[in-house]
Amino acid sequence: MGYLVLARKWRPHNFSQVIGQGHVVTALTNALTNDRIHHAYLFTGTRGVGKTTIARILAKALNCENRVDFDPCDRCSVCQDIDAGRFVDLIEVDAASRTKVEDTRELLDNVQYAPTKGRFKVYLIDEVHMLSGHSFNALLKTLEEPPPHVKFLLATTDPQKIPVTVLSRCLQFNLKSLQPNEIAQQINVILDDEKIECDERSLYSLADAAQGSMRDGLSLLDQAIVYCGGSITGDKVDVMLGAVAHRPVWELLEYLHNSDAAGLLDSINELADYCPNFANLLQHLLSTLHKIALIQAVPDIDREQRDSQALSELATRMSQEDVQLYYQIGLIGQRDLKWAPDPQSGFEMVLLRMLAFKPVDESNNKMEKRHNSHDRSVPEPQVKQGAVSQEIPAKAISNDSIENSEPKITIKSSWFEIVAAMGITGMARELANNSVLRSIDDKLCTLLLDAGHEQLRSKRVEDRLQSALQAYYKKPLKLVIQVGDSVGETPAMTLSKQHEKRQRKAETAMTEDANVRALAEAFDAQIIPGSTEPLGND
Repeated sequence: MGYLVLARKWRPHNFSQVIGQGHVVTALTNALTNDRIHHAYLFTGTRGVGKTTIARILAKALNCENRVDFDPCDRCSVCQDIDAGRFVDLIEVDAASRTKVEDTRELLDNVQYAPTKGRFKVYLIDEVHMLSGHSFNALLKTLEEPPPHVKFLLATTDPQKIPVTVLSRCLQFNLKSLQPNEIAQQINVILDDEKIECDERSLYSLADAAQGSMRDGLSLLDQAIVYCGGSITGDKVDVMLGAVAHRPVWELLEYLHNSDAAGLLDSINELADYCPNFANLLQHLLSTLHKIALIQAVPDIDREQRDSQALSELATRMSQEDVQLYYQIGLIGQRDLKWAPDPQSGFEMVLLRMLAFKPVDESNNKMEKRHNSHDRSVPEPQVKQGAVSQEIPAKAISNDSIENSEPKITIKSSWFEIVAAMGITGMARELANNSVLRSIDDKLCTLLLDAGHEQLRSKRVEDRLQSALQAYYKKPLKLVIQVGDSVGETPAMTLSKQHEKRQRKAETAMTEDANVRALAEAFDAQIIPGSTEPLGND
């Protein structure tokens, strides 16, 4: 016999050999064990994850002559004929090449006849979404009420294209993409059996390149065996894949961390000599940033051990903000890379954009500003009583005793002006507007809230107002709110009076306007009360 590719040689022959699809295998084995077999199954998922393989195993289990619980025996004539592709009662159809309604009707003409050798006649229709609308209509009635000896097994990579009338008549199983470590483990088992040497780095390079497809992973393994000529090494696999090893990606991140644009561009030029796929290189960079972000968020996270030390060092040195920024820029750059004049220049621009938007470390400047702020005198606010401006020492209006040696907050603005200057919004502003400033010192600010507005109080709202006061006075003030009858004018009252004044002014201006009076006299019209509204602050 000729050479059999690994994807066919290592295709699972029973449920216990299926990798990564435990949720589907459990459901099917329970159905076989309890003899609750549906008449139609739909297997969905990306390429190479086992849709057709699981359908064939199910067909073997349904017709196996020696099956005890759920796994086919793989020894009887039925199992061997199905594996060899010559079992007459398993009708495999490629819907991509038989899309016409005439093909479907011809296929269904034999449904009524009993199976020749097995217990069930099984129709396995691959890529079923390729059938035409008329073909689905022809299949629909038979799919809903087939003869007892007929089972339908459908497989597709695009279930969205299947009519809902067909989906509702099937048990649907969505096969997931395999994790890189699952593919790597299976490749390792195969290489041990094939007596081929392989290092760990090449295992994971092949597993990552498979992108969740076991068949793609085994096809790449076949290619690696031929390319490497026996012993598979990471460097040769990287060259074969047009990929880049982990170390250059880490070097790029080092240059980003150090804001070294020249070193970054030199490193990219060196990588260009190896003719890498820059889209894959950017994807590799994003994958590394993702792993670093996970380590930063959860240091004890259970990840694969490969490159764990290098990733941990990068996670320690890089800030979380930088990692998130690089990832977001890279993600957008990955989308736009195809529009670049050439892949290398597009990749360079993505990394230069990361440098351009990297936050400047101003921690030293902030420390200096905080230090200098203690030496400067804080602008002191005021409180107005009506239209009169007067300076009121905090000790005169505070109920708490303050040592004479402590600096006092001197209030030179009205509470109305303070609320406006703080720039608060929402419920915090409503709470402040309906309160009166009762006392204030370096540690405590006491407000008197009108009893009719007690519903405005909440922990979250008070915390927002307290933070605004602390930012305004630049002191760690604590806010205390007392509830009672208001003894002064609240900012809300001031706003109401201002609005009423503007409203009266607007109405007076309207009634005294010569044009308005002329219109009223000409048409016997009148101004509707309340219809006049002031514009702006006039």
